Amino acid sequence: METVTNPQSDVQVPLPLPLSLWRNRAYLLLWGGQSVSSVGTQVSQLALPLLMLALTHSPAQAGLLAALRGVALLLCGLPAGAWVDRWDRKRVMICCDVMRTLVFASVPLAAALGVLTAAQLYMVSFLEGVGFTFFGLAETASLRRVVAPTQLSAAVAQGQGTEAASSIIGPPVGGVLFGIGQAVPFVADAVSYALSVVSLLFIHTPLKEEQTAPRRPLRQEIGEGLAWLRGQRVVLFLMWLNGAMNLVYGGYTLLLIALAQRLGASSAAIGLMFSITSVGTIIGAAVSPWLQRKFTVSTLMIGLAWIFAVTWPPIAFAPDVIWLGVLNALAFFFVPVYIGTIFTYRLALIPGPLQGRVNSIFRIVTFVSQSAGFVLTGLLIQWYGAVWTVWLQFIPGLLIAIVTQFNRNLRHAGRVSDAYTS
Repeated sequence: METVTNPQSDVQVPLPLPLSLWRNRAYLLLWGGQSVSSVGTQVSQLALPLLMLALTHSPAQAGLLAALRGVALLLCGLPAGAWVDRWDRKRVMICCDVMRTLVFASVPLAAALGVLTAAQLYMVSFLEGVGFTFFGLAETASLRRVVAPTQLSAAVAQGQGTEAASSIIGPPVGGVLFGIGQAVPFVADAVSYALSVVSLLFIHTPLKEEQTAPRRPLRQEIGEGLAWLRGQRVVLFLMWLNGAMNLVYGGYTLLLIALAQRLGASSAAIGLMFSITSVGTIIGAAVSPWLQRKFTVSTLMIGLAWIFAVTWPPIAFAPDVIWLGVLNALAFFFVPVYIGTIFTYRLALIPGPLQGRVNSIFRIVTFVSQSAGFVLTGLLIQWYGAVWTVWLQFIPGLLIAIVTQFNRNLRHAGRVSDAYTS
C-alpha cells in the first residue's frame, strides 16, 4: 500500500486505495462506449471495401479507399495532438463520434435514394480517418484523468482485449450484415457511434488538463512535444524500436494469408486461423499487467524482441492452416504484452498537458512503419514466395533483438510502476 508523510506528525499514513476499475463510473463509460464503437468500426472496415467493389468492380479503388483513412492520420496527426491538448477532450470525442454517426448514416441514405457514388465512399473513409485520429488521441490522453496511475496497466490491457475481441466479432458480423443488405453494416456502425456519444455525455469527470501556460502558436506547441520526446532517451528508443518492429512484422496478415493459401486453405479456414490468433492476443492482454508488475521494462523489451525473432521461423513449417493459427496464437500471446508495456510506460511518463502531442508522434511513426512493412512484405512475397519471406524477415528481426539487447539507454528502464512517480 502506498503511504504519505503527515507534515504535522511525521507519521506515515496510508493513501486510500484507488476505486476498482469495475466500480469506476467514468472509466466504465469511456471504455464501454468505445468497446461498442470498436465492434462497429471492425464491421465498417470490412464493409467499405466490399461496397466499393460492388459499386465499381475495381480492386484498385477499394485499395485507395482503405489508404485514405491513413492519409487522414498523416495530414492531421501532429496538429491534432496539439489541439487535443488545448481543447476539452470530452467535447473532442463527442464531436468526432457525432460526425462519424452522420457520415456512416449517409451511406444507407444515399443508397436508398439511389445516389451513392465512389466519391462519397472516399469522403466517408477520409472523414472516418479524421475522426479516428482525433478521438484516439483524446481518449488516450483522457485515460490518466479517469484511472489511478497504478491502474494504467490494467486499463490499457483491458482496452487491448476489447480490440482483439472486436477483431474476432466484427468481421463475421460485418459479412453477415453485408449479405443481408449492402447498406446494413453502415447502419450498425452509425448506431455504435451514437451509443458512444451517449456514454460520453454521462461522464462528469473533467477530462481537460488545466492550462498553466499561455496559448502559443501551433507550431511552437507541436515543437514542445518533440522537444520533450528528444529528452527522453528510453521513450525515444521505444518509439524507434516499435517502428522497426512494424517495418519487419507489419505485413504479417498478408504473409499469413499467403502461407495459408500455399497450404490450400479456403477463405473460411483463413478466417478461422485469424480467430485462433486473436485468442492468443486476448489471453496475452489478460496477463500483461501481471508481467509488467513482475519485470522491468528493460527485461520485457529485450525478452520480447528475442521471442518475436525465434518464434518467427516456425510458421514456415506449419503443416496446415490450423497449426499456422496455433503457432501465431502462441507468438501473439506476447504482442499485447509488448504493446501494452510501451503504451503504459509512455502514458505514465508523458506530462498531462503533452499527452496529445507526444502520442500523435508515436501514432504517425507507427502508421508509417506499418504501411511500409505491409508494402515490403507484399513485394517479398511476390519476388521470393511466402516461405522465403519468412526467412528474409527473420534476419532483420534477429538484428532488432541484438540492438535491443545492447541498448544502453534501455538498461536504465525500471518497472512500469516506477514511471508513475518519476
